Amino acid sequence: MNNIRTVSDTKRTFYSLHTRPINSIYRRVVEELMVEMHLLSVNVDFSYDPIYALGVVTAFDRFMQGYQPSSDQDSIFNALIKAQQDDPQKYRGDAQHLTELAKTLSVKDLIVNLKASPDEVAETELLGYFRTVATNPKWKYSRLYAIGLYTLLEVADPNGIQDKATGEQILTQLAEALHLPQDKLLKDLDLYRSNLEKVAQARIMIEEMTQAERKKREQRANEAVGLN
Repeated sequence: MNNIRTVSDTKRTFYSLHTRPINSIYRRVVEELMVEMHLLSVNVDFSYDPIYALGVVTAFDRFMQGYQPSSDQDSIFNALIKAQQDDPQKYRGDAQHLTELAKTLSVKDLIVNLKASPDEVAETELLGYFRTVATNPKWKYSRLYAIGLYTLLEVADPNGIQDKATGEQILTQLAEALHLPQDKLLKDLDLYRSNLEKVAQARIMIEEMTQAERKKREQRANEAVGLN
């Protein structure tokens, strides 16, 4: 019998791969993402999906925006994925490919096609990913899949998804077509957007504090020069 990896195993692997300290404001983000991915990976109903990968990449990039030193961002991301015993380049590649596909996506047509019988519409790569979810009663929903789905919609129909009423209607229709837990999907995305705003506000506060400290140091240096 194979031993199931524990959260501690995953964290240990991560910190052996990325050995530099992580700034405090971001450490919680990284560890929560790490634990979330770990718990999914050991769930028997979970299977890797490019839309899930897009959610992971988007969540990481947006929450880690502005991280200093910026050169550490790739190291942290690579360690995060490798700690799950997976390939960072696969995640990045699938996320980029889906983003390109979304640029030509009609959300309205997607919803219509998902509700239609498979033999009534032409199958596309993206439609295939969605059908896999819709036809698997044991498919494991996750917040990261929801973020990936939302990211696709941001690219395909930015105006529609940003409008609260229209966006909620689109998400509700997709949840119905894909057999996703509608209430959970909407709540997860509301929390995601709210947390992005909080991190952005914290980042601004840190930047202001850093600039104020830099000015104080410069002022003290100038005063020291004046005394000499």
